[in-house]
Amino acid sequence: MVWIKKAADKLHSYGVLVMFQHTIFSFSFGIISLLLASNGTFHWRKIFLLLVGLLAARTGANAINRVIDAEIDRANPRTAVRQIPQGKMSKKEALWFSIACFIVTVIVAGLLGPVTLALSPVAIFFMVIYSYTKRFTALCHLVLGFTCAMAPAGAWIAITNSFSWTAFFLSGANMLWVAGFDIIYGSQDVAFDRSHGIHSIPAAVGVKNGLLIARIFHGMTFICLVMVGLVTPAFGWIYFLGLAVIGALLILEHLVVRPDHLAHAEIASYNVNEIVSLVFLAIGLLDVFF
Repeated sequence: MVWIKKAADKLHSYGVLVMFQHTIFSFSFGIISLLLASNGTFHWRKIFLLLVGLLAARTGANAINRVIDAEIDRANPRTAVRQIPQGKMSKKEALWFSIACFIVTVIVAGLLGPVTLALSPVAIFFMVIYSYTKRFTALCHLVLGFTCAMAPAGAWIAITNSFSWTAFFLSGANMLWVAGFDIIYGSQDVAFDRSHGIHSIPAAVGVKNGLLIARIFHGMTFICLVMVGLVTPAFGWIYFLGLAVIGALLILEHLVVRPDHLAHAEIASYNVNEIVSLVFLAIGLLDVFF
């Protein structure tokens, strides 16, 4: 039927707008944090709410980013193919879509508990402000990482109403990991960023040094993940065996990009890290339940 096709096309358009598949970058850390905070007990209601909240928050954040960055995306040949620059979706439609997602985020936070409800405006603030940080600071990558890291932190708080070293290292790993591969991704746009006053670490210190900083961030990510295993009784040999796989993937990510060869930057920053996220989710689930 025609209306079904139109609905499917619109849903696909929204998925492309917000890069729906990238929700996995916060999803895996949020789920593992929730399970560890629950001592391996399935709180089906809270798991469902967390899933909805993560999806809504990540989708709303990406949509508002597309609205705020619409003119930058239009000017950059690499991003000019996105929905808003091409006129496939209006800024107004994307804005309302983002607002709807943030409303769902707040509702879910309230259902999870008073602490998460109180913290939800802070989370939304960072989701929105991130899009502006590239206009005045090269530390925008860390702001993005911090915003993503609120997923495992929020999941832990939703269950325990407190914080812990496990949650701290999970959040630290999530933040540094995302910041690192965002630097790799941003290395593609150094010339454009410098000519248009856009701030990034590669634009500030050069691609070579930027990639070095990304490697340092990912080294620190691995250390944080090791610390998660050391301070979490539920994790054993399965987790640490999985960390060896994650370490190899992080090394591979940095082997396929060089200052003079950025053709695989998007594969390194997104595709490889989608696998990293899935591996982390798998080893966390296996070690918690087996």
